[in-house]
Amino acid sequence: MATVLIADDEKNIRSGLAIAFEDEGYDTLQAEDGQAAWTMINKKSVDLVITDLRMPGISGYDLLKKINAAYPTLPVIVLTGHGSIEDAVQAMRDGAVDFFTKPVDLDHLILTVSKALSNKRISEQNRQLKAEIDVLKKKQGYQKIIGKSAPVAKMMEIIAQVAPSKASVLVTGESGTGKELVADAIHSLSSRADGPLIKVNCASLSPTLLESELFGHEKGAFTGAVSQKKGRFELADGGTIFLDEIGEIDQSTQIKILRVLQERCFERVGGEETVSVDVRIVAATNRNLEQEIRNGNFREDLYYRLNVVHIEVPPLRERKEDIPLLISSFIDTFNQEDGRHVEGFTNSARKALLAYSWPGNIRELRNTVESCVVLARGAMIDVDELPPHIASRDENETVSINVGTTLEEAEKKIILSTVAHYKGNKTKAAEVLAIGRKTLHRKLEEYARGQE
Repeated sequence: MATVLIADDEKNIRSGLAIAFEDEGYDTLQAEDGQAAWTMINKKSVDLVITDLRMPGISGYDLLKKINAAYPTLPVIVLTGHGSIEDAVQAMRDGAVDFFTKPVDLDHLILTVSKALSNKRISEQNRQLKAEIDVLKKKQGYQKIIGKSAPVAKMMEIIAQVAPSKASVLVTGESGTGKELVADAIHSLSSRADGPLIKVNCASLSPTLLESELFGHEKGAFTGAVSQKKGRFELADGGTIFLDEIGEIDQSTQIKILRVLQERCFERVGGEETVSVDVRIVAATNRNLEQEIRNGNFREDLYYRLNVVHIEVPPLRERKEDIPLLISSFIDTFNQEDGRHVEGFTNSARKALLAYSWPGNIRELRNTVESCVVLARGAMIDVDELPPHIASRDENETVSINVGTTLEEAEKKIILSTVAHYKGNKTKAAEVLAIGRKTLHRKLEEYARGQE
């Protein structure tokens, strides 16, 4: 259990708080002044500090500054009998997580301690995730695909095997799974890495424009062709071309791509000169190309030429153990891009993120994290800051209370239902109910006596 250090020059306050926190299951240490507290922090394992501001020797102000400088992740709660708004503002600026005046609301203090320790654990988990991401990147030899799940490990193994070869690769998977990153990884790990990687979204262009974009055109080939233009295949010579949404192209363009695969040459639109290229083709689609062949929309010979090696990118719902790693990476990215200082998601927010099915896959997760980071009110993002359609997936039970029920009976029903929902975990139930665990125990004992 966590250890709480209580620093106060008033013995009764120290001992009273120690008894209260020990009743809640915490270990406690007591210090009569700032110097004694600082010595304990340096010698013993302390998870959270509650300190008075005005103490002999090292004051609470100085202790707070020392802790923030030497142990920035150690949460400190300030407790004082001489508080003012200015004191509170200054304490928060110096790194305190909260500020209480005496006499203190014990339930509120216990709840604040529980939340601060929970946030500390999440911060520590995030640091571990960052270290794990660094190890994964070094192991994979590629920086942009993040994951340790079995489907991702298998995919990265295939990428590492196929990358050094000249084989064409067909990448399939749902929209938003990261098919473009697979193409990027194949190119980066290949002997062509110093050559160009040219990307074409085949679905974004009309058939006429796509043909010109892929193969180039000669001057005067059509209205507006005022000069010769090299196509993407020509620009990709010596490197890799990534044809995204290959299932969207028309039959005439399919034939020309097939010729490039077979003969490594083509003619520009409106031209007669044959252009030879050394290009590796990686294609991607979220369509079922075998069904498209049966429907007469896709050439079977082109399919087999493209599908020398097939890589299926798993949807996010099949690799949920990667979500914490992805979230950590995205938070780092958007903190840097937007000048934010978000540390992570609370446990309840993370539970909601893991419960959601992510139909938009990694793209949807990335957009969600970016939105949350930009709009975050503090260092931790809570469940009420998630998009409603994701927050509502955190499967909470509802409690039905009839009109005319007394407040006492309503409170009892809510408390008992919450404890049952969390399978008797009173610490979690108390946190959700925003009451102290001791208060919850007292209530449960009252309900038990009422049944005797």
